[in-house]
Amino acid sequence: MSRAERHHATPLGASRARRGPQAKDGKAAFGVYVHWPFCLSKCPYCDFNSHVRHAPVDESRFVRAFAREIETTAARAPGREVRSIFLGGGTPSLMQPQTVGAVLDAIGKHWQVAREVEVTLEANPTSVEATRFHGYRIAGVNRVSLGVQALDDASLKALGRLHTAREALEAVAIARTAFERYSFDLIYARPEQTPQMWASELKQAISEAAEHLSLYQLTIEEGTPFFGLHAAGKLRPPDEATARALYDVTQEICAHEGLPAYEISNHARAGAECRHNLVYWRGEEYAGIGPGAHGRLDIDGVRHATATEKRPEAWLMRVESSGHGVVTDDCLNSEERADEFLLMGLRLAEGIDPRRYAWLAGRELDPHRIAMLREEGAIAVDADGRLRVTKSGFPVLDAVVADLAA
Repeated sequence: MSRAERHHATPLGASRARRGPQAKDGKAAFGVYVHWPFCLSKCPYCDFNSHVRHAPVDESRFVRAFAREIETTAARAPGREVRSIFLGGGTPSLMQPQTVGAVLDAIGKHWQVAREVEVTLEANPTSVEATRFHGYRIAGVNRVSLGVQALDDASLKALGRLHTAREALEAVAIARTAFERYSFDLIYARPEQTPQMWASELKQAISEAAEHLSLYQLTIEEGTPFFGLHAAGKLRPPDEATARALYDVTQEICAHEGLPAYEISNHARAGAECRHNLVYWRGEEYAGIGPGAHGRLDIDGVRHATATEKRPEAWLMRVESSGHGVVTDDCLNSEERADEFLLMGLRLAEGIDPRRYAWLAGRELDPHRIAMLREEGAIAVDADGRLRVTKSGFPVLDAVVADLAA
């Protein structure tokens, strides 16, 4: 979700349906995710909803559609105060700054926006896109997330990236002058990568990172070119032992340099966490706008899981005819809501409050399973009762969640 997956006057603002981790002033968080689905090329590892168009994209038409869907969504979920906005993709930095400004204006027109709102835009670190950074800042963006992915040219070429390592570092330098806050992504556990190679690259990255890094192990996703190459034996990621060593190196170096993991793949200095992604992981509300966007909205005390049409042109036609592109709108029952809270919340170093799980599920977590996982060293229970996954438990997080949810 860190990429794509990537207004409180109503009674819902104070309802128990939205109880949980909140902002320092006591208000529940609410985020808006906007998906720009276009890329210059499709990376061979990527399974996000991204599309390549060789003809120019009609940005003005998409802006009108974004504004219409924002209006319709705000009518369903009125009175919220927007604490975070995330422009993801795809490649949002292909948009003109005035397009970004128009989308932000539409959000501000239909919801109240907090004065301290975090507005993040994902960007590719090409020289062309970096020239737009100051324009994005003027438009209202105050945080940028750069898809650097690697700091050597051979790896970037293998990953299908269109920028060089030098361009990436130049883009980071421009971001440093344009934005108060910036972050960048790296992919590790690449073919033939050793822990020593990754340690050197990671230390270089930290020297360039002001406050935040997103560090993802390469995963082979079905339906991608890498999946076919892997199946044919032409792509060999590190074996399990090496992947674990790479993970351990990541944790040790980042912690030593003052960027500990606050989520399984995200590292930040204290207070520099991505507020928008915390909305996801803490089980708060967010609106999903644009082709293929997902949302979680509380309507009449019920949590709705929404998803929009993935195909950009089909989404456009739906919005222009119906006011929205929503194709899925499921009401989550208590068990589904609790399981989602558990799955997302245990990704965080801060863990979860078991009392919130019990309130959502209508039952407490099994104390015998908790005791067993504590004995195995996979989880810990803090003095205030919070349950969190330990350093040794994070590499087997899926198994820990499955055990607790059973």
